[in-house]
Amino acid sequence: MTETIINRRDLSFLLYELLNVERFTSHPRYADHSRETFDAALETAYKVAYDHFLPHCRKNDLEEPQFDGERVHIIPEVKEALRQYIDTGLMVAGKDYELGGMQLPATVAQSCTAVVKGANTSTFSYAGLTVAASNLLLAYGTEAQKERYAYPMLEGRFFGTMALTEPQAGSSLSDIKTTAVPEDDGTYRLTGNKIFISGGDHELSENIVHLVLGRVKGAPAGVKGISLFIVPKYLVNDDGSLGERNDVALAGLIHKMGWRGTTSTMLNFGEKDGAKAYLIGEPGKGLKYMFHMMNEARIGVGMGAVVLGYAGYLQALEYAKGRRQGRPVDSKDPAQKPVPLIEHADIKRMLLAQKAYVEGGLSLCMFAASLVDEKRTTSDEAAASEADLLLDVMTPMVKAWPSQYCLEANNLAIQVHGGYGYTREYQVEQLYRDNRLNPIHEGTNGIQGLDLLGRKVMMQNGAGFDLLVARIKASIEEGQANSTVQPYAAQLAAALAKAIDTTQVLRQTLHGGQAAKALANATIYLDLMGQLVVAWLWLQQALAAERGLRSGETQDEAFYRGKLAACQYFFHYELPKVYQHADLLTSLDTTCLEAEEAWF
Repeated sequence: MTETIINRRDLSFLLYELLNVERFTSHPRYADHSRETFDAALETAYKVAYDHFLPHCRKNDLEEPQFDGERVHIIPEVKEALRQYIDTGLMVAGKDYELGGMQLPATVAQSCTAVVKGANTSTFSYAGLTVAASNLLLAYGTEAQKERYAYPMLEGRFFGTMALTEPQAGSSLSDIKTTAVPEDDGTYRLTGNKIFISGGDHELSENIVHLVLGRVKGAPAGVKGISLFIVPKYLVNDDGSLGERNDVALAGLIHKMGWRGTTSTMLNFGEKDGAKAYLIGEPGKGLKYMFHMMNEARIGVGMGAVVLGYAGYLQALEYAKGRRQGRPVDSKDPAQKPVPLIEHADIKRMLLAQKAYVEGGLSLCMFAASLVDEKRTTSDEAAASEADLLLDVMTPMVKAWPSQYCLEANNLAIQVHGGYGYTREYQVEQLYRDNRLNPIHEGTNGIQGLDLLGRKVMMQNGAGFDLLVARIKASIEEGQANSTVQPYAAQLAAALAKAIDTTQVLRQTLHGGQAAKALANATIYLDLMGQLVVAWLWLQQALAAERGLRSGETQDEAFYRGKLAACQYFFHYELPKVYQHADLLTSLDTTCLEAEEAWF
């Protein structure tokens, strides 16, 4: 069949030839598994994606949810698709057996997630948010909270949300005003308004569990006064049955340019006596707890951006092979028949760019998932801490790089389609609109830059950055021994040295008390590091492709040659951007910092 979500051969290549996920089966946690069970799970994911998610993707966009003043109306295919996803066990594929999961490695579970998400990101979002909310409660909730809320979410009976944003406080969470007043029984009465809450109201599940940031009355201003609360749509009785409706009201739906099938809501908490709320953990630590869900969501945003870009690439590739237009530039015969678009150099350029972005982005997200497996399967505490720290450093890049470059892949997919790309006859325009939300989701890319430069590469005296550098150097050393990829290894070594020098200059500037100057171009630093890391992963893919070619599997020769061509494209067209970025950053340019309001 024609692939329209993710190239299965590419996914197999990344799992088994690049990341070698079979190595994790030597650990007791994954001892029941093998390549056969991994492939079976992936086959299930493809079946659910193609049979239940993809068919209503367009309808989801055209017939978005509507609020009649009393209830939200959603097309019935959404509930049925989610039921299939839950019933097949895919929603908890990576969870422990004791929690009803398949106990798959995170790398494989994320691959299954990517397939389904790529088929219909709007419908998938309800499940994705639910898993992230349940994970937070499993990490920080009491046993009673897990029983009452987390386990029903894992069963797919309850769905979850995270309610952060307020009309006056978007990314600046320190400015939230939602307030919780303590009750004598240990619960709270919460009042406030939240906006842009994905999945905030619907009838797809028995209940909706809102995880809400707010302040206990009298708490100090700023982030230290923020706490996290469970606020269910329906109260839950001691026996697990549903009680009365909580004081949570849907004020209206927000209609976005993309993800139209996901309800984006304005919620009013406490229009009457205050919504009944339950504190998670300790007061004042809400932001710390919420970041457990936010970081997971940020990685999910990166993967979501990848699969939307990937779907657009596959559709552009299919169109370019079938659409005949124009003749070769060196043709002198006007009677010659038009050639397929894919024979034109500029079309190949755009397809190679898309391939480099989406396959590079997929390797980035899957490498991040493999760090979770590394942490889970090592008995060495130091190695586990290193994997955790490296994932922490990479999270801003995993979120931001795909949401910038895989969106660009969607832009190029429209261009390949020409005038048809702007019509609703082809899906590439919807994929672009859906993906345009990701540079803003879970913290704008600008915030990811501040997080990477201001926190992640500086924490623990740069230990996480050093771990990343060590891994890149190891791949460079391997690449230098391979004649085909040796030029790329040399280019990466030079770019890495430039990145190290740039980071040192910025670190010294930060330590010197000039934070505003050092962070003025943090987004540029984020792009520099993202390009460097994806180049590193392309070097690794090239090495794996070389091994594949040497194995003599001739049926895969074109696949491996395609990998080498995409690697070449990335090193020739993308990696050189590191030098331009580095020169700007090390000059400590203040153009943007010093621009005054009146000048605009």
